[in-house]
Amino acid sequence: MTTTDPGRMYRNLHHREGAGWLAGLSTGQAVVVGAACVPVVVAVGAGRWSAAFGWLLVAAGVWVLVTVPIRGRPALFWLVDLCMFTAGGVVMGWAAWQSKAAAGRADDPDAPDLPGVLARFRFHDGPPLADQRLCLIQDSVDGRWAITGRLTHSGVAMASAGESEGLAAQLGTMLIGVAHREVIDRVSLLVRTVPDDGTDYALWREQHEVDDAPELTRQIAAEIDRTVAAASVRTELFVTVCGTEHSLRRAAKAAGGGVPGRAYALYRVLDGVADALRGIGVTDVAWLSSAAVAEAVRTGFNPAAAAHLRHQHLTRPDRDTRLPWSMAGPVLAPTPAARSYAHDGFATVAYAVQPPVGGTDFGSLGPLLAVRRAGERRSLQIHYEVLDPSHARRHVSRTRFRDTLVADLKAARGFGTTVEDQQRHAGGHAHEAAVAAGHALVRYTIAAATTVPSDWADWGIEDAAAGIENDAADRFGLLRLELTQDAAFAAACLPVGYGLPGLPNRRWQR
Repeated sequence: MTTTDPGRMYRNLHHREGAGWLAGLSTGQAVVVGAACVPVVVAVGAGRWSAAFGWLLVAAGVWVLVTVPIRGRPALFWLVDLCMFTAGGVVMGWAAWQSKAAAGRADDPDAPDLPGVLARFRFHDGPPLADQRLCLIQDSVDGRWAITGRLTHSGVAMASAGESEGLAAQLGTMLIGVAHREVIDRVSLLVRTVPDDGTDYALWREQHEVDDAPELTRQIAAEIDRTVAAASVRTELFVTVCGTEHSLRRAAKAAGGGVPGRAYALYRVLDGVADALRGIGVTDVAWLSSAAVAEAVRTGFNPAAAAHLRHQHLTRPDRDTRLPWSMAGPVLAPTPAARSYAHDGFATVAYAVQPPVGGTDFGSLGPLLAVRRAGERRSLQIHYEVLDPSHARRHVSRTRFRDTLVADLKAARGFGTTVEDQQRHAGGHAHEAAVAAGHALVRYTIAAATTVPSDWADWGIEDAAAGIENDAADRFGLLRLELTQDAAFAAACLPVGYGLPGLPNRRWQR
């Protein structure tokens, strides 16, 4: 979690969510470790020292499995996840997937046919808004409703330090505004590069080339193509705003109930979100219909499909060229590998991104979008969830009380405090002061991914993964999401609002 801080994003005002009271252990970890130590105490009380020594070894093994983190997760979690991954994906074959359209079994073209975690989503046509019906995305598991829009942004690569500070302040202001809205509490920003082999540009040049152009001009244009155009990268941006079923129920009931009522409740906040996005440099916000969202999902799975869809829209403007939802997913998605995800002749590796403790500037995530070779695609999605002010104040008060209590107990018992303990103690007071001053408490997740054609023999997926890891070196921490690459792909590459786990404490729910 972090509090919004104008000027710099993710500055020192952040802490690990769900930190435990007992030496950093969660309640479940403390119970398991305590239960493992009970036989040791019983054996010592009975004077059975050999048995006590044996149970002590068992308790030490349990303590290591439960508490020692390995690449972000305790070893016990790795073992459980590996067993589930092997049993479900490898042994039972549950993870292998083929679309109904490819098998000739697609009965309803408007029924979504998506693999893995995406099967939980439903896509509804909302009521008319400005002569179009927007797509209402329903997460049937978490009970969320969302709307996705396509953004046009001028970019921040050439922004000065002062401009970046201003954009960061505007982003913080936008999140504070979300905290005071009763309908939405999550905003997801997705940036995807568009694989470009230069064909579109070459066709455009051929169609617009002047026959009697001077030879020197032709030479200069050709040199520019070799040095600049070959290294250019196009991007597409999306924003997804969503709210919980609980927060939408009252407004939806007042608007007539059902799917239309929930759509109207979300429609009322879209203009405010669009105005806030313009404050961070967005020049245009186009909220998407179901067909447009289906195309965004399709091109997420198959980047090569973008050219075909664009060609259809340009050559057949008078015909209905909408992509049916039955064809929005991949044609084939074999059993996911432990370290990558294969889909429609492409392979993707996804990471969780951890900003540095000292903070990072607005736009500093840009190097993660720097493609290494024509045909590669980079994706970066940031999911923000903003707690409403009352729950934020309650949370920071509990955090400050816990950190102060732990620090006082250590001082009273004569235990030394580390620098990390001191920072956590000071951070609890800083969090409470920031929230009291009107800042927002934000949960966030950053997911990044690289996608390449799976048949690249000379430059495979591991080389692409090494490229994005090199781009993040000395800037951010990357955690490769082993055993969950299919779900991580949805979190990093698809504009459906998936990627941030639900709140562990349901009492925070509005």
